[in-house]
Amino acid sequence: MGFEFSDKSNRYCDELTGFMEEHITPNETLFHEQVEAAEDKWVSPPILEELKARARAQGLWNLFLPASEYGVGLNNQD
Repeated sequence: MGFEFSDKSNRYCDELTGFMEEHITPNETLFHEQVEAAEDKWVSPPILEELKARARAQGLWNLFLPASEYGVGLNNQD
């Protein structure tokens, strides 16, 4: 039985790694600062909402959902 990643999985892995390096890691400190400064701890910090929108725009959101208008169609094997 083969356990290699599919081309689709490898592509998303590369895209996610790039997204993490370019957008997430550089904003970790800002995220924590905004959380600490927030009056309401139940409200998402602005940087989180910005990063979520960016991930959606790049097609890197809800990867766990099957092929539909909301997901990218990765299956359990992917």
